[in-house]
Amino acid sequence: ALGKGSDLEKAFATVALVYNNAADPEGKLSKAETKSLLQTQFGGFIQGQENKPKYQEVISALDEESENKIDFEDFMILLVSLALMSDLLQEIKNVKTTK
Repeated sequence: ALGKGSDLEKAFATVALVYNNAADPEGKLSKAETKSLLQTQFGGFIQGQENKPKYQEVISALDEESENKIDFEDFMILLVSLALMSDLLQEIKNVKTTK
């Protein structure tokens, strides 16, 4: 459906598909499933972030109250938060500015 879509549209569609494939019939993920999905699908962004206080805060929130579930909106907020604090994002910015 997005064969002619922009790069951003395709990227967002990919995020939605990955999330939906992992979500339960109600369209939600447990916090444990969310943590696992982030580790397997977003590893490049979270690698090396383990010692950062904000990263620890985000991950510990997923370890607490495991009966609570994450919806797509909350998942996207997590992705953006983790991407913004990532060293990989800085590397990507550096590539862009050095061209």
